Parts: sequence; structure tokens; C-alpha cells
Amino acid sequence: MNFGIISEEIINALKTIVGEKFILTDEENKLHYGHDETEDLIFKPAVVVRPSDANEVSEVMKLCSEKNIPVTPRGAGTGLSGGALPVFGGLLLSMERFNKIIFIDEENFQVTVEPGVITELLQNAVKEKGLFYPPDPASKGSCFIGGNIAENSGGPKAVKYGVVKDYVLNLEMVLPNGEIIWTGANVLKNATGYNLTQLIVGSEGTLGVVTKIVLRLIPHPTNDVLLLAQFSSAEKACEAVNAIFRAGASPSGLEFMERDAIEWAAKHIGETNLPMNENIEAHLLIEVDGNDMDVLYRDAEKISEVLKQFDCSEILFADTAQQKSDLWKLRRSVAEAVKMNSVYKEEDTVVPRAKLPQLLRGVKTISKKFGFKSVCYGHAGDGNLHVNIIKATLTDDEWNNKITDGIREIFKLVIELGGTLSGEHGIGLVQKQYMEIAFSKTQLQLMKDIKKVFDPNGIMNPGKIF
Repeated sequence: MNFGIISEEIINALKTIVGEKFILTDEENKLHYGHDETEDLIFKPAVVVRPSDANEVSEVMKLCSEKNIPVTPRGAGTGLSGGALPVFGGLLLSMERFNKIIFIDEENFQVTVEPGVITELLQNAVKEKGLFYPPDPASKGSCFIGGNIAENSGGPKAVKYGVVKDYVLNLEMVLPNGEIIWTGANVLKNATGYNLTQLIVGSEGTLGVVTKIVLRLIPHPTNDVLLLAQFSSAEKACEAVNAIFRAGASPSGLEFMERDAIEWAAKHIGETNLPMNENIEAHLLIEVDGNDMDVLYRDAEKISEVLKQFDCSEILFADTAQQKSDLWKLRRSVAEAVKMNSVYKEEDTVVPRAKLPQLLRGVKTISKKFGFKSVCYGHAGDGNLHVNIIKATLTDDEWNNKITDGIREIFKLVIELGGTLSGEHGIGLVQKQYMEIAFSKTQLQLMKDIKKVFDPNGIMNPGKIF
């Protein structure tokens, strides 16, 4: 791609738009903003711009459109697919100053928020009003709402409450040419024209820059029950997942963790009191929530009876708020623990829930065939399995040149089982080479045509998805 060069003249124009202190060109900052949590990839931008409102973003985009400068929007940098990496250099647009919760509308159960607000801070703010924003990715303590919109994030609560797309009502966004639009309306039902709002959700910053977000909220549940079930067979644990739903239970969280995943996480956070026999292969972390404790206890008993049918060796109930917090901390620490343990690649596979045992079995077969170690965990209630491929003793040549063949086989299996390539991490940079496994040429061309309508010059987060 023949993009324009960021000259001193352009730098000066950017300083006029956002202020000199919000333009970063030093090497330390370019290095910091040139990576996210995707493996060890680094792509340094030519300049980092930190605007504070939609008008400033608009002026920046007008300038970049005129000068053909590539623009990469970035949130908190917690992404796992390389979606915020400036692979063509150019301008990195950091949204960290968009950090205001503008209005919590208690009457209509809505909140208007800027994209740079940390997800957990938003959840806590609406909880004080008795309201609930359920999507809760593992990085909720650091990730931004805007990044969640870009990737259509999920998290443990998605099994009962849905993912980000189920809560987005309306978006203010700046188009690549600098024009500012709203994509929808602040209503629960909208059958007026094409649904631009849902098109933007999950578009990974390739169609425009989101500057305000209107989310629907629901009443916050008052109680929950949490249990941790141990299994001597990881495949049996996966089989138990769908049986829980067939028995009529509706968990608010249903997480799967292989033994290595939970052991590495426990070591990472310094947890030494987790009992685990030598024959344990996997755990299910199961939560039910609601307002009536009697109902929740009956649900927990029903789930326990189901688990016993799948060789569940022990079920531990979290009796206190601290125990619940510790167990969820353990689950949320798995990704970081895996990263600290070894160089790795994470594949965000998802299949219909009942096919989860076949997926796990297939991943292990493919792992043996290609000689790599895999550690699996994820949102089992959604059929969303995070497959972590560990470098361990593989040579650099095997890691860099042969591992993709194994990943390709995993994705082919996922498609055969009726699934798709990513449940919540997005395609970004690292998964785009596998898109033809999931989509026909016609489907891919339709997506590319949509991209061209929004971004005819191809400056908006180039090099991603396709």
C-alpha cells in the first residue's frame, strides 16, 4: 500500500488540532504504543495522537484522509489478535482520554459512555444504581469499553446474558473522511433501515472511530452461588457442560480449565490452598445467579446431580464472598499465567456447545500430530474454547514455519463442527490468513466491499481482518 509520509508539516498540523503535549513522537512511546498483548509482536507508529473529543478526532481524520495517512485506533492495548497494532506505521490514535461516563439514565436503564472508560469501572458505577452491564472479559480491570465494542467481547457472563452486541443501542463515530455520525437510536427496538450499529460492533476499528457509546442495562442480580467441580477426564467435563443445560439449569457462568491452566494460574497468583488429586485433568467453574437464594440452591443441587453422572470426583462450594472472588481471580489469571509460563499462540475457537468434547479431542489429536503442547480453557457454556499452543521445546524453525499447519487443521476442525474462528478476540492481524477457511470468496468480497464504502482510501486500521 502506498501511504503518505508523516512530515514535520503534518506533525505541526496535528499539534494545532489536539495540543502539543498530546502528540508523541519519542521512541519510548512509539515502542509502548506499538504492541498489545498479542504474542511478542511490535509495530511502531510514526506518531501517537491522543485526542479528547469527537471534533478533534474528526479533524485528525480529515487530515489523514487528505494526506493518505494510515490510522490505527487503540484502546487499552489488551487485545489478543493484533487488532490495534500499527502494521503500516502511520498514526496511532489513542482513545485513552475518552474516559468519561457521561450519563447513567436510571429511568430508561441506559448509560452513555466514552470508549476509554475501563469496563470494570463502568460496571461498578452502574451497580451503585442497582443496574448491571454483564459483558465481563478477563481483562475487565484494564480493558476499555471501546475495545470491547471493536471485538464484540464476551466473558464468563455471556452464557446467560449475551455479549457486547446485545447491549449496544447506539454509537457516535467518526468516519475515515472526518464526518461525525450516530449509527442508530437510543431505543430497544429499531427496524429502521440497515443496522449500522451492529455492523460497527466487532468491526475492529476498520470502519471508523467510535467516540460515544449508548448501552442498555438490566437490573443487577442480588445473589449468586459458585462451585468448582473436578474431573478425572477433561473430555467428560466437556460432556457435562451441555447436560447441565439439558437438565434445565441456566448458569450465569460456566468455565472450563484444564489442569495445566488452573495450576499455572494458581502459581501465578500465589494460590497454594487449592486441593487437587493427581488424577484430576480438568475443572468446571459454575455460577448461578438471581434474587432468590432458595432457587439458586436448588439450581446448584440440580447441577451437582448432573455432574456426578460424568465422573466428577469432587465439588467445592464457595461459601464466602472472598472465596468466590478468589476463584474468579484464579480463572481470570489463566491467560496471563500461560503467557508468563512460555511463548505461546492463543486460538479463540468456538463451536456449538454440544460439540465441545469433539473439539477438545480433536485439538489433542492435532497437538500430538504436530508435536506441540496445548493448554485449553474457556467459556465452556458458550462452546468457546481458548486453545493455547505452547512453544516449550519447539525449535524457532518449527515455531515460526510449521506451527501454522497445525493451527490450520484446528480451524478446519472447528468449521467442520459448525463453529467459527473467533468467539471474542477478533481476527485482527494474526488470524486473517485463516479467513478463507470460514468464508467463501463471495462472502469475503462482500465484507471487503463494505470496508471500501466506509473507507475508500483504505486508511482505517489497514492490514486487519483481510
